[in-house]
This record gives sequence, C-alpha cells and structure tokens, in this order.
Amino acid sequence: MGTESYILILGYIFGFYMAWNIGANDVANSMASAVGAKAITIRQAIFIAGILNILGATFIGTHVTNTIRKGIVSTDILTDPNLALIGALSALLSAALWVSFATWKSLPVSTTHSIVGAMIGFGIVAGGFSMVNWGKLGAVVLSWIISPVFSLVIAFSMFKIIVKSILTKKDPYLRALQLSPFFIGIAIFVVILSFLFKTPLGKTLAVGTPMALIIAIILAGVLGYAGMRVLRRFVKRPEHSGEEHIFRKIQIGTSCYVALAQGANDVANAIGPLAVIYFIVKTGSVGTKVPVPLFLLMFGGIGIAAGIAMAGHRVMGTIGRKITTLNNTRGFSVDFSAATTVLVASKLGLPVSTTHAAVGGVMGVGLARGIEAVNFRIIFQIMLYWVLTVPASAITSIILFKILQLFV
Repeated sequence: MGTESYILILGYIFGFYMAWNIGANDVANSMASAVGAKAITIRQAIFIAGILNILGATFIGTHVTNTIRKGIVSTDILTDPNLALIGALSALLSAALWVSFATWKSLPVSTTHSIVGAMIGFGIVAGGFSMVNWGKLGAVVLSWIISPVFSLVIAFSMFKIIVKSILTKKDPYLRALQLSPFFIGIAIFVVILSFLFKTPLGKTLAVGTPMALIIAIILAGVLGYAGMRVLRRFVKRPEHSGEEHIFRKIQIGTSCYVALAQGANDVANAIGPLAVIYFIVKTGSVGTKVPVPLFLLMFGGIGIAAGIAMAGHRVMGTIGRKITTLNNTRGFSVDFSAATTVLVASKLGLPVSTTHAAVGGVMGVGLARGIEAVNFRIIFQIMLYWVLTVPASAITSIILFKILQLFV
C-alpha cells in the first residue's frame, strides 16, 4: 500500500473524528432548549438529532465544497498537492482536537470557527501571514458579538410577546390555542426561508427572494391553521400549565428543523477537508472547489450521529440547564431567535454562528425574567472559549503541520 493510501486512511479517520466532535458539541444548538424545557428527554433528543443529522448531511448537504473554508486563506497555497494534503490533514485534526477539548469541558464552541482557525494556521506555516485574508478573520471576530446580541434581542422580545399575549391572560391555555396559528406560522415562515436560502439544497434550487417570501407566507398560513386544528383535536387540556403543553409541541418541531439544517450545513466542516484529500489522492491535483461524493456526506452524517449519541449530553446540559431555567415558552423563544438570527444575518451578509445564536437566545429569555436569572459565570466561560477557538486551532494546526511534514 502506497503513501497516498495511508494518507487517505488518515483523512477518513481525522474526518470521522471531526464529524464526531461536531455531533458531540453542536447538537446543543438544536436540542438543548428542548431538553432543558423537558419537551423531550436527552435519549429522545439524541435519537431524533442523530437521524435528522444523517438525513440532512446526506440529502441536503452540498455536493461541491470550497477547498478553503470561508475563503479565509488564499488558494495559492494549494498549488503543491503534497502541501495541500498535509494542510488538510493538520486542519482536520487540529480543529477536531479543540472541539473535543471544549466538549470535554461541556462548553459550546463554533465548529466552523475551529476549522477557520485551523486553516489560518495552515496558511501561515505554508505561505506566511500574507496568505491569510485578515478582513475575513475580522468578520469572524464580529460574529462573536453580532450572533449572540441579535439572538438575545429576538428571544427577549419573543418571550415578552408571549408573556403579554398569553401568560398574563385569564385563561392562558385557551389564549395559546387561539394564537397557535401565529406562533406556528412564524416558526414555519423562518424554517421555509432558511431551507430556501441557507441550505445547499436551497441554493441549488436558486429560488429568488420574492418567490421565496411568497412560498413561505402561503405555507406558514396553511400549516399554522392546520397546526391549530391538530392541537384542538389531539392535545388534551392538562390540569396545569396547558399553554406550556401547546408550546412543547411547537418547540419539538423547531428543534427538529435546526437538527436537520445542522447536518446539511455543518457536515462541510468535517467532509470539506476530507473531500480535498480524497480528490488529491484520486486525481493528483486540486482546484478552488472539489466535488463531494454522496458516500462522503453519509460518512460525515454517521460521524455526527455517533458524536451525538456518545457525548452530546455534555454541552446540551450546559446550554439547556446551566445558563438559565427553561420551560417550553422560553425554549420556543430560544429556537425561534437562533433560527431567525442565522437566517437574517446570513441574508444580510453578516458573519453568524448557530452556536453563538443559541447561547444568545438562552441569555435573552433569562434576562426577560431579570438579570439574576442568568448564570453569568458560565456565560463568561463560554465567551472565553469562543475567543480562544481561532488561535488555539491555528497554533495546533501549525504544530501538526510541522510534525506531518516529517512523515509525508
């Protein structure tokens, strides 16, 4: 077996390890609020998120990937296939090691920013500081502020709307049932637009903004009304907190969407570099974009699902329980704010992170109950790890690159 075969085997191992870490850390983005609000159990969350991530990665994930994630490093460093192979390997492993460390500490970090940091390390060691697009790095830094703040404001506002329109009324259950078409409808509206704008499948369909808005409005209206009919027919009124029971059903739906979209979007963080390695080994060259075979997308989806099953409970516990106390109305506000933040910021061309948006949403519903309802000690810990993500991944990538150069 030649050297290239060993490199490809290493690529599969590192790629699976990165996918595993995406599942272990990022599952909290979709399921933490539902688990924290007791809409579903941790076991149910792991099962649902695992299946939806595999489906999202395999059938909605992109079949073409940029060789350099987010354009953070110049593609000039890819002219030497051997250099590109070492760089992709070192980037995969260094990003995975950082996310693994953060997961062990039960803290949520951005897997995308981990890969970005790793690629910066590769760029610096392979071609110098001029290889790095520092403006793009500035956008990454901005996302540490934009994502959580934007999501915080939306979650705070949404929960206040629920309080004023439902929770303070004489019969909150009846009021929640009457307004359920609105809350289901706005959730569906954001989900549809997100699929049309944010997922690789949506980009392939290339639906224009006016048509996307029309489709989303029609489906939101129809499904919102249908949802209310289903709730009236099949959901029995419980003795206590009936309004929470209604929002529990809605929240499960929003959590499932985020899990599906996570598989579609985040699989590229693991499979992108692996596809580069696969392409170089098979063809001996590499371009700015490389095709991603379906089996690699499924491979990444299975890796994500394995990470969810084996270690997903750690970060879910932090976001779902340690920042503030969640119930179903607050959990719905968190999911809605995170999905809306990612959609709007992406459409405006602003840097965004689902991880940061989810944490910001939890802070928002906590602050809606008063500043004392938020555990700021854990928030400061999380933010410290956000700041450390890029430099830690970059430094580790440089070290691994130098080590791999000795053997490859």
